[in-house]
Amino acid sequence: MTEFTDNQYLNRSRRNIAQSQFGEDGIIEKIFEIIPSESQNHWCCEFGAWDGKHCSNTNHLINAKGWTSVLIEANPVKFRDLQATFKGCSKAILVNEFVEIAGNSSLDSILERAGAPKDFDLLSVDIDGNDYHIFKSLERFRPKVIVIEFNPCIPDNIEFVQRPEPTLKQGTSLLAMTKMAGEKGYELICVNAENAFYVVKEFFPLFGIKDNSIAALKYYREPLQVFQLFDGTLVFHGQPHCLYWYSLPVDFNKLQMLPKFVRDAGLPWGGNLFLRAVVKLLRLYRTRFWKSAANVDYGAWKM
Repeated sequence: MTEFTDNQYLNRSRRNIAQSQFGEDGIIEKIFEIIPSESQNHWCCEFGAWDGKHCSNTNHLINAKGWTSVLIEANPVKFRDLQATFKGCSKAILVNEFVEIAGNSSLDSILERAGAPKDFDLLSVDIDGNDYHIFKSLERFRPKVIVIEFNPCIPDNIEFVQRPEPTLKQGTSLLAMTKMAGEKGYELICVNAENAFYVVKEFFPLFGIKDNSIAALKYYREPLQVFQLFDGTLVFHGQPHCLYWYSLPVDFNKLQMLPKFVRDAGLPWGGNLFLRAVVKLLRLYRTRFWKSAANVDYGAWKM
């Protein structure tokens, strides 16, 4: 076994050889240099595959390496683009279907219809939302390597999983994703800007990673964190001051619940004491108001 001392060495191989976004092409190539060739079957699956080019983690494997791929895209317009991209390519199995957590459109069902091996080499998941639930739902197949998107804006110590709703676009924290992957027999081996890379535990020793904790492997910007000071000031620390996917400038330090004059401890009456008194009065008024409202017989009102 090759001895590595740098836990993040896979990230040094990142290269966008074909169409990947954050160097996934190079990382994947390096991973499959380490996994023994006799254990590989050169099958992969990607969804949403989009047009098969934009931010694709499998385009290089299909076109340059000759891998067979199951490419799933639900959007009918983008699926036509996907067909155009792989026109005449017998190695690309194209599926125009919305992947669901269970039933005939589950990932298990789609892979079975496509004839994929139970232990195919690579699964790439990037659907900006239900990624966690689709990965968790996979039962009849066990890909050797999984590349899956997480929400990099969520701090590493937060275990957050969005609700399993197809139209919801919130994402899942890296901590929650890694815990679930561990329960399914996977080990974290690499983290780039927005994707986590997991390998089945049987192959993990081959990578020589002594510490595969999130803190040791992460390679991305520090997520935005919020804490409060004694005077009620909210402090925002971490990522650049913009909405991550929209690049919309936001001065987070202006997002304060309390106005500056209240937070100013130099006021004669003491900002904190003054505010507490006001808040208590408002809470008292609100409590009494709602108690009174609860006693109203709305059924007697004429509409």
